[in-house]
Amino acid sequence: MHRNVGSTEQEIIAASRWGIQSILKQQALQALYQPIISIRDLSIYGYEALIRGPDGSHLHSPIALIDAAESAGCLTDFDLACRHTILQRASRLSLPGRLFINMVPSHLLDPGFPHRRIIQELGEAGVAPTSLVLELTEQFPINDYDQVRRTLAVYRDAGISIALDDLGSGYAGLQLWSELKPDYVKIDSHFVRNVHLDAAKRQFIHSICEIAHILDCRVIAEGIESIEEFDTLRGFDIHYAQGFLIARPSAVPLRQLDMRDELQSAAVRFPSKPFSPVVASLVREHPWFDPRMSLDDVVDFMQENPEYRCVPVVAGTTPVGLVGRVELLTLYASRFSRELYGRKPVATFMRRDPVIVHQNTPVESLSQKITNCNLRWADDDFIVVDEGGNYIGVGMIVDLLRSITEMQIRNARYANPLTQLPGNVPVSEHIDTLLAQGHHFVLAYVDIDNFKPFNDVYGYARGDDAIRAVARLLAQYSNPAIDMVGHIGGDDFIVIFRSKDWLRRCQCILDAFSEHAPRLYDTDARSAGGIETCGRDGSCRFFKFLSISIGATPSIPGLHHNHNDISQLAAEVKRQAKLIDGNSLFVDRRTV
Repeated sequence: MHRNVGSTEQEIIAASRWGIQSILKQQALQALYQPIISIRDLSIYGYEALIRGPDGSHLHSPIALIDAAESAGCLTDFDLACRHTILQRASRLSLPGRLFINMVPSHLLDPGFPHRRIIQELGEAGVAPTSLVLELTEQFPINDYDQVRRTLAVYRDAGISIALDDLGSGYAGLQLWSELKPDYVKIDSHFVRNVHLDAAKRQFIHSICEIAHILDCRVIAEGIESIEEFDTLRGFDIHYAQGFLIARPSAVPLRQLDMRDELQSAAVRFPSKPFSPVVASLVREHPWFDPRMSLDDVVDFMQENPEYRCVPVVAGTTPVGLVGRVELLTLYASRFSRELYGRKPVATFMRRDPVIVHQNTPVESLSQKITNCNLRWADDDFIVVDEGGNYIGVGMIVDLLRSITEMQIRNARYANPLTQLPGNVPVSEHIDTLLAQGHHFVLAYVDIDNFKPFNDVYGYARGDDAIRAVARLLAQYSNPAIDMVGHIGGDDFIVIFRSKDWLRRCQCILDAFSEHAPRLYDTDARSAGGIETCGRDGSCRFFKFLSISIGATPSIPGLHHNHNDISQLAAEVKRQAKLIDGNSLFVDRRTV
């Protein structure tokens, strides 16, 4: 008769079988990989490699493994074994993009650690150094920055990037950031968890993004577990995202995002910036090759059609690769190449990692993707597909550059010079587009109360600070994927909300500005609750802190035919909001 073995007994049995030495000897470590995605175009940017011990063992978790290795005095052997396991597995999987690997922090201070051996292993595993990112945790005190910089220089000279992990969770993170100047910084999951409900966490992330911009550092938000968190983070200048919502760590990780449609929502149809053309505008009709086509036939085509630098390889309707003229004709320039390779299928020689992009992707997102992927061939065309991944055509880099330049010139022409937000022209055109397409939206007219006396007392520079503060809050609490924030002059703003939770977002704006407004004043005014100033007629009045009035007007397709119709109504609704004392929201219930 068999008896059930309890979990504690199972652990004891496993522990007797698996010690840290036996794990290293038997190469029983397991490598898992968790995708890191671009928060803008939702493409997979890379993977973080994670290590695990044998299943069912008390040494399964990485913390238990590190503790055991440290106690047994074999931390260096353990670290090297982890790298070897991760690199070999990643090589077999042919994982695309960057590979993020954690590093035991104490080895940064150990001049005897074989750092160059790790770089050598990259070559043995067929992993390009430029694709590797070493993660350093903030949760470790560093008292010799010079030694750490010397150690990291070995990796950086080889082309390896550096990331600072768990920012905000441990020791002097900002000092570590400024001293080491990493290429990436990962915001600790504590600040991501329920960020949509916590103004303090949003302020922290906003500050991190501002510092990252100054230091030319890319930001990764980790630990994302809900749509609400992801949606909120989209409003910040965050480059990449990671977490269980996107995908859990796996020995065979995702190559394409399962939740793409849910995360993307309406983002591809309504880009966050005005005058942002989509990739479909760059598509050129283009011939393509079947993967089974012989190399002889492909070369003959290339010779007869010199206008094509690259030609896609398409299996059925799915693009699978790209053939470049230069390398193909170079191959055939060698002696006996035609005899050796002529009858082989083109799939044997195609590039298997072309840039493939959705037709509705904003051109800025494509530009960022191409910049980040370090193309081997700088003049590559990119392949364009529809919603189902079916081949449509190709786009050329020169067309992308031309489109980006034209968009930047047009945006600069109509942007408000103080906030760089879209002005009257792009706002009006966006409203007309939404009305013409029959889409529902809410037009929120935002005005700063008591702004003139504030500007008179403190001057235009402090007044500009107040206007920029409002602009940041409007951008922070709108969804850049589907909402649009405009600055239509002075202290007046427009937010075109397509977010279903626009009412909550408006309340968040009011609450955040109520908290921020006193900081715009001097100490005496903060104590008094406002300022006193005299008008042209000599009479003096007391003015409370700056506040925001929001008049919200839902659109009605069929009633509102153009931007003039709804903007006139919005101005009336805004005046009703300003009749309410303090931070206020007035909704036109006639249209709800």
